[in-house]
Amino acid sequence: MTKTPFARAVMAALLGGALSASAFAPPALADVKDYRFELVQQEAKVGEAVIAVRLVDQRSGKPVTDAVVFAKRLDMAPDAMEEMATKVEQVPSTEPGIYRFRAKLSMQGRWRLSLAAKVQGEIGTVEDKLVLQAAK
Repeated sequence: MTKTPFARAVMAALLGGALSASAFAPPALADVKDYRFELVQQEAKVGEAVIAVRLVDQRSGKPVTDAVVFAKRLDMAPDAMEEMATKVEQVPSTEPGIYRFRAKLSMQGRWRLSLAAKVQGEIGTVEDKLVLQAAK
């Protein structure tokens, strides 16, 4: 099948348009799986404690400063006592990307901190479960 010069020109224009459009396409958004919470310290003292966590963009390794943490729970599930839960209150932080929570750790053992957050500009919820050790 022989193509006319006109048909070749139309195909070239269409192909060129498709290629140039993809060159200017906005970058793909991150996935909520590209973020993770990390404990700043793995251990806390029994009693009143402030637990600090960092929210990190795993693609760049940089802290995420503008997330909204809207769900938090602290329990002893790692030591088979999930019903042993305590109140968690978010407190201000002066460090970018660090989120602080006040809680009363009533006994020694492993405590699980469950967090959920929204990251500005991302669709979905970042969820993570962190385990810290409470010691005397």
